[in-house]
Amino acid sequence: MVTTITGLSTSAIATNGFVRGGGAYYLISRSLGPEFGGSIGLIFAFANAVAVAMYVVGFSETVVDLLKDNNAIMVDEMNDIRIVGTITVIILLGISVAGMEWEAKAQIVLLVILLIAIANFFIGTVIPTTEEKRSRGFFNYQASIFAENFGPDFRGDEGFFSVFAIFFPAATGILAGANISGDLQDPQDAIPKGTMLAIFITTVAYLGVAICAAASVVRDATGNINDTISSIINCNGSAACGLGYDFSVCEYQKCNYGLMNNFQVMSMVSGFGPLIIAGIFSATLSSALASLVSAPKVFQALCKDNIYKALHFFAKGHGKNNEPIRGYVLTFLIAMAFILIAELNTIAPIISNFFLASYALINFSCFHASYAKSPGWRPAFKYYNMWVSLFGAMLCCGVMFVINWWAALITYGIELFLYIYVTYKKPDVNWGSSTQALQYTKALNTALDLNIIDEHVKNFRPQCLVLTGAPMARPALLDITHSFTKNIGLCICCEVFAGPRKQAVKEMNSGMVKKQTWLNKNKKAFYAAIAADNFREGARTLIQAAGLGRMKPNTLVMGFKREWRQASTVDLANYVGILHDAFDFEHGVVIVRNSQGFDISAVLQAQEEFQRLEQERLALEATIKDSEFQDGNSRIRRFFSKSSKLNISSQASMKDVNTAPPMLMGEYNQRLVEASEQFKKKQGKGTIDVWWLFDDGGLTLLIPHILTLRKKWKDCKLRIFIGGKVNRLEDEKLMMAALLSKFRIKFADVYIVADINTKPSKESWKFFEEMIEPYRLHESASDVPTAEKIRRENPWKITDSELELFREKSYRQVRLNELLQEHSRSANLIVLSLPVARKGTVSDHLYMAWVEILSKNLPPVLLVRGNHKNVLTFYS
Repeated sequence: MVTTITGLSTSAIATNGFVRGGGAYYLISRSLGPEFGGSIGLIFAFANAVAVAMYVVGFSETVVDLLKDNNAIMVDEMNDIRIVGTITVIILLGISVAGMEWEAKAQIVLLVILLIAIANFFIGTVIPTTEEKRSRGFFNYQASIFAENFGPDFRGDEGFFSVFAIFFPAATGILAGANISGDLQDPQDAIPKGTMLAIFITTVAYLGVAICAAASVVRDATGNINDTISSIINCNGSAACGLGYDFSVCEYQKCNYGLMNNFQVMSMVSGFGPLIIAGIFSATLSSALASLVSAPKVFQALCKDNIYKALHFFAKGHGKNNEPIRGYVLTFLIAMAFILIAELNTIAPIISNFFLASYALINFSCFHASYAKSPGWRPAFKYYNMWVSLFGAMLCCGVMFVINWWAALITYGIELFLYIYVTYKKPDVNWGSSTQALQYTKALNTALDLNIIDEHVKNFRPQCLVLTGAPMARPALLDITHSFTKNIGLCICCEVFAGPRKQAVKEMNSGMVKKQTWLNKNKKAFYAAIAADNFREGARTLIQAAGLGRMKPNTLVMGFKREWRQASTVDLANYVGILHDAFDFEHGVVIVRNSQGFDISAVLQAQEEFQRLEQERLALEATIKDSEFQDGNSRIRRFFSKSSKLNISSQASMKDVNTAPPMLMGEYNQRLVEASEQFKKKQGKGTIDVWWLFDDGGLTLLIPHILTLRKKWKDCKLRIFIGGKVNRLEDEKLMMAALLSKFRIKFADVYIVADINTKPSKESWKFFEEMIEPYRLHESASDVPTAEKIRRENPWKITDSELELFREKSYRQVRLNELLQEHSRSANLIVLSLPVARKGTVSDHLYMAWVEILSKNLPPVLLVRGNHKNVLTFYS
């Protein structure tokens, strides 16, 4: 049952695409992935290597029995088995190393001998027995003998499963064909036919031999021709007694003959005894040879995939057939180690466990591939069933524990260790395994299930759409966002390719894989790119369309536009317009500002240029070394002088792409490089100052709270600043502390700032006026027609009426910066409520001036504004 179900599963997997060398390892690894394949590949290769020892020991035992019968023992029985085994495995190694052609020819010769031997046995059962054979328990076919032998009669410590463990390796050859899949002309056709025919023929042969022997030979016999009885009246009721022999002495002392005692019973029954010896030699040597070829082939396939880098030495092949000579030597050494045990009943259960573990995974692979419902699972072999395969896997696991529970635990322990090791190492392979297909199916079903669940404030999490451009170009912006989304919420890095459609699409498609790969390596985030006519249109589309079901962004994160004063009016309008679009589509907004900005693309370009020059230099050196031209020295000197002008150090090429190398400080600002890495490092003891100036639903509080839970920020304490009245400072402080406690947000202190709405100092206000001066219309200084004309020509400029209308709000931003300088200048991070301007009433330049003056000359600032949906609750 075990081998038939496994054979069906093997046939299904083998016919689902082209099969290369590696047999069971190849089938499992390409179906379940490198983790399962890598772990079982080593075990399966080792099991085949140990199987060589088992079959050779079986052969040696027979040879030693012959030596014993002829009084030709060399040392003693145990050591003779070792000597014969060693000689035998060396000869087999020579045949294997000679190549598959010699191995195939040897197998055909051995097969012919084996078939003759089996036929010889069946013929012997019908040849009339002799008096000597009767004394040894052989009486030809007798119904009474068959009836007596029909029930079980386990003796000593043996039971069904202990005998099963010893016998099971007789059925492990079903993968011999699959194991040499790389040498088969048409493995997809040959493996199913060969495997299923092998199982059928061997099952019939095994049953036939067992039934014939059980119907003609008694269990115990003395071998003494004088142990006859004269009358049936004195019979003790046994089958032998009914046939005229008294073997009752075997009940209280050990006899040497009969099915239970004589290992050479088949020789006795057969027509010509030496042919059975030849058959045993043939069967054991044939199986040993098959295992000796299988183990290196499987091991070579495993090493070629480079899952275990330390074993890559064994991947090398030799000759036209790529023979794994190194693998043969290793298999030989393992086999020799187990041959020295020289005890068949000790070796067999070890192999049984390893093979059963392999079979369990083959069956599970078939079930898993079917269950994953991947469109790529289309086996040509149709006679399988996923649930039967699952039953086969469970049956194998169950039998392992029944045979030997501690050996099963050790086997699974080794397999688990190897699985964890491969998972940790993450080999760079992609075989389209059913594990990947099932992951997709589970993710899809989970997303659909999540979609029918109504949102609840307790389950709110920041799910961010980050306008990074190329992710590696603004690492600090991605780092700070990742700090409050990692393992909590969605993070999508977005890039808008603006311009002519054809060019934008081409540029977008060319970098998609590279950028997502960089994200996979450095951050758990997604990458989304879009081609659009302009930046705002692309961002607006992303805000509406990004995400899937409940996994949709609810917060827009973008960097502060430091160069807003040099930007064109269109670019500035697009930037501010994106904020309005985010609020229109009910997204929260986070604007991040640091002292140096985020864009390090110039540094990355310089690094790429350096790497290109370095490659050219190395190529040039190699060319000169090969050709040994004298004028090469001057060319190298010229090249080095070119490199030195760039002020570049060769160590930089080893840096990761996401960081700017310090070797470029001759041309690029070192502070920009440091700023790009500031959120990667662990933040020392300090504070995160939260200026919660508007009730926006709680996003301004939630983000810093999440940051304090992170390893990098855990040493930072929260300080909460809110506005209040001078005459109610203590009351408002107590109320705020109570509210934060209800929200279960840990804080170090609460500060009530009473003078938020007072006028700023003259110096600060003068600085603000000077900042906006280039963008003012000054229409009141002109007559009405002139003012109207100027307004039509420069509709983006700040009018006097607008400035007067929002004077108080402008005062507030300038005053807030003074307070921030006073209270939070030494904070690690400031989280501040983002001012919002009503669309169409505040000009873009005035709004940018507010944000500029508010966050100027400060530590890193997060300007946050929620969408007025509650994200905090104090209900359980």
